[in-house]
Amino acid sequence: MKKWKFKKPQLQPLDINNLDPRLLLINVYFTQLLCLLLAIILILFQRDNPLLGLFLWTNGWQPVYWGVGLAVAVIAADLLLTRWVPEEMSDDGGINEKLFRTLPLWHIIALCFVVSVCEELLFRGALQHWFGPYWTSILFALIHVRYLRHWLMTGLVFSISYALGWIYIQAGTLWAPIIAHFVIDLVMGCIIRYQKKDSR
Repeated sequence: MKKWKFKKPQLQPLDINNLDPRLLLINVYFTQLLCLLLAIILILFQRDNPLLGLFLWTNGWQPVYWGVGLAVAVIAADLLLTRWVPEEMSDDGGINEKLFRTLPLWHIIALCFVVSVCEELLFRGALQHWFGPYWTSILFALIHVRYLRHWLMTGLVFSISYALGWIYIQAGTLWAPIIAHFVIDLVMGCIIRYQKKDSR
């Protein structure tokens, strides 16, 4: 009888330079699909948290004001941090650079919309209903694992998440954090995509 020999799997450190941008993009869309499915399942178990009620547009332009206002504050804070904080303290390992550098504008817009809807539906729409904005923000920071090596970026992601949860409560609709998340990701993605590469 023939014996099968199985090699012991070995974990190797991830080298961002060897990562295929197309595979990275597929991975992002796949994780967003998982977020969407998990959010819908969790919300269906929350009888007092109707799915369609999360997307009601109330109070005129208030969700836009909350969303864009928070986005402007976050982008300004991020631009100040990148100006005054050493690059190694805000480094995400090159994932965002690899993801956005070659995408056309239409695809950046589509990707940012998908991410903002799926993540906000899961974190603000489903999880915040159970855990509140504080613990939801801890979970949000933990899934952004690429930032966990740097306390500053982890704190920033937590703070942004908490602010998204707060404007969701203030505006009374999921559209406020979706708009904020979308604008933040879109502006940051466009900065990465269109900034000139350092010639050094």
